[in-house]
Amino acid sequence: MTDQGKKVLLAAPRGYCAGVDRAVETVEKALEKYGAPVYVRKEIVHNKYVVETLKERGVIFVEETDEVPEGAHLVFSAHGISPAVRDSAVQRNLLTLDATCPLVTKVHNEAKRFARDGYHILLVGHEGHEEVEGTAGEAPEVTHLVDGVDGVDRLPDFPVDQKLVWLSQTTLSVDETMEIVNKLHKRYPNLENPPSDDICYATQNRQVAVKAIAPQVELMIVVGSQNSSNSKRLVEVALEAGADDAHLIDYAHQIDEAWLEGVSTVGITSGASVPEILVREVVEALAERGFTDVDEVTTTTETITFALPRDLRPART
Repeated sequence: MTDQGKKVLLAAPRGYCAGVDRAVETVEKALEKYGAPVYVRKEIVHNKYVVETLKERGVIFVEETDEVPEGAHLVFSAHGISPAVRDSAVQRNLLTLDATCPLVTKVHNEAKRFARDGYHILLVGHEGHEEVEGTAGEAPEVTHLVDGVDGVDRLPDFPVDQKLVWLSQTTLSVDETMEIVNKLHKRYPNLENPPSDDICYATQNRQVAVKAIAPQVELMIVVGSQNSSNSKRLVEVALEAGADDAHLIDYAHQIDEAWLEGVSTVGITSGASVPEILVREVVEALAERGFTDVDEVTTTTETITFALPRDLRPART
């Protein structure tokens, strides 16, 4: 194949969402205001490059609050925390900054309200994911995890008069979630829907953009880390939408030459926790291999922004 026919379709929107932007900036501003070290519980966002870059600047990532010296500054990650984690931080006199994405906080508030009103909550999400653990922690006695379509079959039989509602992790595949919810409705006819869609706008927008270009490409490269739920979903969405092949990579050097054999059109996107510099490096790496014709395909424009935690906002003049 000659280089003349090789092209790249670049999905837009891609990369950082408003919640990730806020979380990363929260850590950066905390470093500026308080100096190193600043502690972060779990990864601030699920991206290897972001975490390593912040480590170099003096951020210390920990698994739990008991690893943080008393009185130190601790940032809660974008994925949210349970009340038990918050209480533990208070007991250790930690100076906390909450970088939880406001859209995750919305789901937490829904869980608290429905539990208070006597509902059992069917939480659609992935077992072990930090966001799911945080949401379930708001009402553990009445929350039941639904992990995948098969998870519906593992749920208990509720009394006929039991009020039920479903909520979801914000970073799921829209299509898979609806498949699960349809099965839930068939099993529980009285199941109620949440007041608004829980899957975040950025997750949906990135999936829509991938669906738009997947039928036109032989290979889809998704830039993102293996522990990023929304990035992994983009690979699945690309394959389901018509891409012949799709792979998740952190860095450009991970591109396998075998993937490019016989390929004339490559699609590129990135997960919601991925900085644009990593996408640009992939574009440059493909250009070196003859994919010099780059066309950005835009399906929507995002304008949402979230304010920083109050302690880090500029003083009013």
